Amino acid sequence: MSHEDFPTDEPAVVTCGLPYANGDLHIGHLRTYVGGDVFSRALEKLGQQTAFVCGSDMHGTPIAVQSIQEGVDPEEFALEYHEQYQETFPKFAVEFDNYGHTHEETNRELTHEIVRTLEEKGYVYEKEIKVAWDPAEDQPLPDRYVEGTCPYCGAKARGDECDEGCGRHLEPGEIEDPVSTITGNPAEYRDRTHKFFEVSELSEYLTDFLDRLEGTANARNQPRQWIEDGLQDWCITRDLDWGFDYPEIDGDDESSAEDLVLYVWVDAPIEYIASTKQYTERVGADTYDWEEAWKADGEIVHIIGRDIIQHHTIFWPAMLHVAEYDEPRAVMASGFMTLNGKGFSTSRNRAVWAREYLDEGFHEDLLRYYLATNGGFQQDVDFSWSKFRERVNGELVGTVGNFLYRSLLFAHRNFDGTPDASVSAEVEDRIDEAVDAYREAINDYSIRKAGQAAVELAAFGNEYIQRNEPWKLTDEDPDQAAQVIRDCVQVAKALAILLEPLTPGKAAALWDQLGEDGSVHETTVEDVHAAPPETFDEPAELFEKIEEDRVEQLNEKLEARVEEATEDGDDTETESDDTGGDQSGDMDLEPLVDDRISFEDFEGIDMRVGRIETAEPIEDSDKLVRLEVDIGVETRQVVAGIKQLHDIEELPGTKVILLANMEQAELFGVESNGMILAAGEEADLLTTHEDAPAGTRIQ
Repeated sequence: MSHEDFPTDEPAVVTCGLPYANGDLHIGHLRTYVGGDVFSRALEKLGQQTAFVCGSDMHGTPIAVQSIQEGVDPEEFALEYHEQYQETFPKFAVEFDNYGHTHEETNRELTHEIVRTLEEKGYVYEKEIKVAWDPAEDQPLPDRYVEGTCPYCGAKARGDECDEGCGRHLEPGEIEDPVSTITGNPAEYRDRTHKFFEVSELSEYLTDFLDRLEGTANARNQPRQWIEDGLQDWCITRDLDWGFDYPEIDGDDESSAEDLVLYVWVDAPIEYIASTKQYTERVGADTYDWEEAWKADGEIVHIIGRDIIQHHTIFWPAMLHVAEYDEPRAVMASGFMTLNGKGFSTSRNRAVWAREYLDEGFHEDLLRYYLATNGGFQQDVDFSWSKFRERVNGELVGTVGNFLYRSLLFAHRNFDGTPDASVSAEVEDRIDEAVDAYREAINDYSIRKAGQAAVELAAFGNEYIQRNEPWKLTDEDPDQAAQVIRDCVQVAKALAILLEPLTPGKAAALWDQLGEDGSVHETTVEDVHAAPPETFDEPAELFEKIEEDRVEQLNEKLEARVEEATEDGDDTETESDDTGGDQSGDMDLEPLVDDRISFEDFEGIDMRVGRIETAEPIEDSDKLVRLEVDIGVETRQVVAGIKQLHDIEELPGTKVILLANMEQAELFGVESNGMILAAGEEADLLTTHEDAPAGTRIQ
């Protein structure tokens, strides 16, 4: 890879984490896939050759368990959901260049090739380990056939992952108090021989890799703690009937792996390569060469849910490095999504389903815009129909739609289209500023900022037309009126190009309203100054307001569904637990503290709104950062343990909540005069919804 600003001369691959083929999609899942589609389209807008690929994850214990419960073959079970995903993604304009699945022969061949290479280079060994066993059924219990307690944080965990606690990957035999999910009886541990990938030998490489890695701060910083704690070797086989068999290794006739399959997280990411290869086989290497992308310094960008950071920044690059494939250039890890402040729950029907959104008659671009621009990509986002309405009515209708309709309608009625005038220097410069902001946003891996660049250009258009009042100039100064409207039509064309990655359907409609030839999807930012057609027809409004009573109806439907599911008493979580997208399921929260404090005690807690002015790492500390926090009446020095969870360079300007009357302390020789508040293991910094000034007291 080049690490130069996009666009580069090397081909790019953009992937999304594979959806696990065992459940319906809801909008929490779509956040990652919409994000990937927006980023891929935006790279192409910059002129970057790009392949956007993905596939369904068909293997692993969840599919095996659910297929047994439903009495069907696991391949048949998974293919049904795979086909559903193939139909659903295009309905949200998520258009992969290739969408395969992990059980295809292309993936099998590549997986076996890579595993053989790991063996040949001495990075795989056999080891006898303790494996959970169901004594009643007399069978091993790999991964999600067993549940128990995480040995690291004490939370409820599945056999291979502490998904409701610390998020760590768990090796077979690590989970405490194991219980069989088949019978519900206590499980026992028995000795079994398995294959291990010697990841621990690659710590130095992985440390250097994280120094080079681009993308979101959580993807770069979170894995460092695992390396510093000491990497554990990775068990890459499972006692399971469903999955890829362990490949035959020359000269290894006595291998114990004959009755084992590869762990799902071995073949799942290799599908990224397989899907790219399938794309090349379809379009030809002259159009796109998969080997150039994966074996000759291609620009590889993974867009995933934050629960699978470890797999994409530790295990996956380790495999690629040993097998001599290109390492990822960037990993963008999204935050979780909640619904009305609560976790999505499929068992309680507390979700906005993908098909439900479409059945309500909303255009797909409205949700795309909301998901792509509602907060930074790595931040947690709460969805509500009320917030959805506010964003659509305020930004798409009130800003973008208002400018486009009033300016193009005026142009059509007074000039039959584009006036015969040159674009003013002011407008040319403002369009260039928007393109520069757009380009900078994509190179910062911020699809939200890319959307802002376009919407702010529309806001400028509204201000420009209002300031110049062309309706008054048509009689007084017709040449000046033509100049103003000529400028507005050029801004409209630039908006069609810049909005296409976020709202491709509406951008295409705008392109048609302008009377343009060809497809807006094939344009680049170099086309923003090209003159629009001389004539075009009367425009229609691109966006419609969502009325408040519509939101009330949607909330009533949601509440009724949740209540009905709760009354049915089904508390079994059946979350579509994909290996790639947002989990967005119920969170296993800590119990409330029984001891209460009085109102007088609460009044003694002095919490203030603060703004981080400076941030710098504390020397010799892995976790601590020294902050200067403005709390209105003064600036406080505060030490916070957020070094590995936040990008330090991005902290200045961030609003936080500071406990101002915390006892002073000294950490690593640095005085800390207060404590900033954060939520959860990811240190999600608490802030304010509106623009409360620094120093405002929290009441």
